Amino acid sequence: MPSPTHTSFWTEASQQVLAGGSAGLVEICLMHPLDVVKTRFQIQRSKSDPTSYKSLGDCFKKIYRSEGLLGFYKGILPPILAETPKRAVKVFAIAGLGSGLTEAIVVNPFEVVKVGLQANRNAYAQQPSSFAQARHIIKTQGIGLRGINKGLSATLGRHGVFNMVYFGFYFNVKNAVPVNKDATLEFLRKFVIGLASGTLASIINIPFDVAKSRIQGPQPEPGVIKYRSCWKTIITVYKEEGFLALYKGLLPKIMRLGPGGAVMLLVYEYSYAWLQKHW
Repeated sequence: MPSPTHTSFWTEASQQVLAGGSAGLVEICLMHPLDVVKTRFQIQRSKSDPTSYKSLGDCFKKIYRSEGLLGFYKGILPPILAETPKRAVKVFAIAGLGSGLTEAIVVNPFEVVKVGLQANRNAYAQQPSSFAQARHIIKTQGIGLRGINKGLSATLGRHGVFNMVYFGFYFNVKNAVPVNKDATLEFLRKFVIGLASGTLASIINIPFDVAKSRIQGPQPEPGVIKYRSCWKTIITVYKEEGFLALYKGLLPKIMRLGPGGAVMLLVYEYSYAWLQKHW
């Protein structure tokens, strides 16, 4: 018979995984269209191409016209499938940078599949399923750092930096700003702090995100791997396209991870409180 301490630990861990998974699922379903748009901006190299996206509005309009409403949900299954193992890893990992690095290792194969699907401009019904995309990548490119795990170093940088800034800023500011007894004002306090945390972390980690999309997305010349490692990709983008190219997709990223991060933290906290009370 397990000891009370053992039971308490696993109960709390389960509550955290469920609350985190619920928060992640809500955030993905609400914000995924912005993730598709962000990826499209990050993988395009020149605005002179007539098929390129000129602005955020232009990107939304072109995706809707050529790919339909479901085009904004391309690649949504991989991040949904990654939510539970990602949250489970976070529960048992060190906070901040440590949790970001372990999380990156878990989610990277899902990210490779997701980016491949998001880069596909065919109509939603014409593109392969997530499982077919994964099988194709493994069959043609393998399971290593040139296949289903390509872009791992960039994903490590993206998640490590984001989590370190995000959670560090959130909990420090949250503890510094007094709790409000009014439920509405307390909700607003948490939302604003989460919004600021997500926005700041997004601004700082965006170059890693651009590198990840370039490595995991289609290469400029079929059959030739131009974008291979994180830092070389960042340097190549900077030399060929300028400093601002490292911030491509920042607006949809902030629009997603700012409010999305706030929503995720709020859903997590209230779900966790409900589970502690009723479980």
